[in-house]
Amino acid sequence: MKLRVKSDEYNPLLRRREVLFEVDHGEEGGTPRRVEVRRALAEELKADLECVYVRRIETLTGTTIAVGEAHVYDTPEQARFVEPEFIKRRNQASEGEGAGE
Repeated sequence: MKLRVKSDEYNPLLRRREVLFEVDHGEEGGTPRRVEVRRALAEELKADLECVYVRRIETLTGTTIAVGEAHVYDTPEQARFVEPEFIKRRNQASEGEGAGE
């Protein structure tokens, strides 16, 4: 899986970075799991995993490229305060698998 950040803008009001990214998942199968992308983004942006939330990810029709949007907060407390509950749940790993949507 190859991750490329297309846009990275800082929102001072919400104290977060708003990131647009592209993932080329090639021969690995379908769209990568949200948790895998979250870990890759945290590593790429040198951010704490607790501060990174993938908002959406979708594969472009007929390609092996997925595009998405993520928010990277200054602190985990700010993330918990701003992000909606359903986004927080989607970014948690499933207990049995270690990854989830």
